[in-house]
Amino acid sequence: MASDEGSVRVDSWIWSVRLTKTRSMASSACRAGHVRVNGERVKPAHPVRPGDEVRLRHAGRDRVVVVSRIVRKRVGAPVAAECFVDNSPPPPPREHAVPIGLRDRGAGRPTKRDRREMERLRGTPGDIG
Repeated sequence: MASDEGSVRVDSWIWSVRLTKTRSMASSACRAGHVRVNGERVKPAHPVRPGDEVRLRHAGRDRVVVVSRIVRKRVGAPVAAECFVDNSPPPPPREHAVPIGLRDRGAGRPTKRDRREMERLRGTPGDIG
């Protein structure tokens, strides 16, 4: 299940220790430049070894972990927690998060103007065309 020698692909390791939900999400993050090993952007096949610092930007949060153990297969959460040292900054408190425009229940269907205002608050692009 786990081995302490050699190296393993960074996308496989990120998925194995449950930092991402799927291996394809880990590969996509690497290709997009959201994964750094020892300060440099890496491709999905880059090898990681014990002692390497892995920085991952995932789900709007920065994760900074130091590899303490190499695993080749996905492991359970208690074992995964032993495979790295988490140096990530704490997530922002919920009360400081930007409130998303929510409509009152029973307020009816939003008008085009209301919809555009909600999209502007959320930061999502509207329909083009």
